[in-house]
Amino acid sequence: MKIISYNVNGIRAAIRKGFVEWLEKTDADVVCLQEIKATPEQFDQEPFENLGYRFNSWFPAVKKGYSGVAILSKTEPKNVTFGTGIDYMDFEGRNIRADFEDFSVMSLYLPSGTNIDRLDHKLQYMADFQKYIDELKQDIPHLVICGDYNICHEEIDIHDPVRLKNTSGFLPVEREWIGKFIDSGFIDSFRHLNSEPHHYSWWSYRAGARERNKGWRIDYHMVSEPLQERIKRAVILPEAKHSDHCPVLLEIT
Repeated sequence: MKIISYNVNGIRAAIRKGFVEWLEKTDADVVCLQEIKATPEQFDQEPFENLGYRFNSWFPAVKKGYSGVAILSKTEPKNVTFGTGIDYMDFEGRNIRADFEDFSVMSLYLPSGTNIDRLDHKLQYMADFQKYIDELKQDIPHLVICGDYNICHEEIDIHDPVRLKNTSGFLPVEREWIGKFIDSGFIDSFRHLNSEPHHYSWWSYRAGARERNKGWRIDYHMVSEPLQERIKRAVILPEAKHSDHCPVLLEIT
C-alpha cells in the first residue's frame, strides 16, 4: 500500500503545474491532500477518476479559497469521517479520515501560527486534536495521520535551528507538543527509517530557498505503534514541484 501526502497549496494551481501527470507516475494507492483551496465544483475531477481513483472525497473550508483537505483512493473505504466534530476545526476543513479494512488514514492540515492570534488558535487546536486522537485510537488503533503539521520536530528537521528558534513552526512549545504526540503512541515514519540531515518538505518562495535547500520538514506520516512492523518505506519527494511543499510517501505492507 503506497500512501502519498501532499500540501498542494491550491489544487487548481497544482493541476495547472502538472500534478495529475505526476500523480499518474507515482501510482499511489491513497493520496492525502492539504490546502486544496477549492470546492469540488471548482475543478474537473474526471482526471483523477481516469487514474483509477474510484473514491475521491473533498472537505473544503467554509471560507472560499482557504485551507481544505481531501483523500483519493483506488479502494473504496468502508467509512469516511469529515472533520472531528469540533466546530472551529471543521469550519476550516482540516481533517478527513478514511477507514479501510485493516487500518485508517487521516489527512490533516494543522494551522500555522504566523501571528499571536493564530498562534493561540494553533496551540488550542493542538491540545484539542491530541484529546480527539487519544479517544479515536481506542476504537481505531491502526491509524496513519498524514499531512502538514506546520511544526519541525528536531533541529535536524530545519535548515537553521539557531536563527529560527523563535519562529512559529519551530517554537519550543510546538516542538514539545509534537514530541508528546509521538510519545502518545505514534512513529514518525520518515525518521524511523532515515537519520540523515538536509531532508525537507517545505521551502519559502523567497530568496531561492528551494534551490539552496533552505527548508523545513513539516509534512509527516505519523503511524500508530501497532502498525510499526508494517512500515516498509518512507521518503520525501522534493523533485515534485507543484507547490511550496513537496509530497511525502509511505509504503506499508
